[in-house]
Amino acid sequence: MSNVKMPDPAVYDLLEHKVRSIRTDRGAIYLVGPIKLPVNLDGETIPFSWYCWLNCDEATDRFERIVEKLSSANLAEYQQSSVLVYGDFEHAEHAWIRLHSICHTGDIFGSKRCDCGFQLRQSMKTIAQRGAGALFYLANQEGRGIGLFSKALAYLLQENGYDTVDANLKLGFADDARNYADAIRVLKALRTKPVTVITNNPRKLDALKKAGMDIAGRVPLWGDVSEYNKHYLQTKIERSGHMEQRESCCDND
Repeated sequence: MSNVKMPDPAVYDLLEHKVRSIRTDRGAIYLVGPIKLPVNLDGETIPFSWYCWLNCDEATDRFERIVEKLSSANLAEYQQSSVLVYGDFEHAEHAWIRLHSICHTGDIFGSKRCDCGFQLRQSMKTIAQRGAGALFYLANQEGRGIGLFSKALAYLLQENGYDTVDANLKLGFADDARNYADAIRVLKALRTKPVTVITNNPRKLDALKKAGMDIAGRVPLWGDVSEYNKHYLQTKIERSGHMEQRESCCDND
């Protein structure tokens, strides 16, 4: 006999108006939010709003059907992406966005092997300072799409002389296997006006442009350079095509 309990029907009225569906060719993306999320940035509390989304192979307007599936799907074993929004993101004349791939080691532990943790916090600060924007935190993109365990193997190869590109290739992966389609669908559901993109990665810009998003500009995001990530950052430029700012990103030791 199953131990799965059905949700209390009384919650449907509280939750239904906070969920919208975005149809895809595989079913639908269900976007929940906005949710108030005060965030500590350098000692100051910033009032962000938060959304999370879930891919589902069923496209339905009956919200209760999706909720009923959650407890039996064991979603805690899977990552879901989300987006942190500041200001009037939908209507503001100018808005800034960042498509940020999850980095367990950099974002959570503060690893100096990469610049991901710095980029995450700096993007949030930039968005708050500019008045309107959104940071998309993209799950299932660890290690440029190879996953956390494979990333650990790639780290071992890097400790033995391989750069980040060759480490992924030697393990049988693409250099960069990330896909931004779902994030862009959510972006379009939240805003149709132009956006300024916080990135060094031309592949992100290409994905946005190919999806028909109007790009107003780009903000580079280099920093937190040290002896631990200098080669990593240079590899981004020389082998992955990341756009270098005017001064070399890797001059500081």
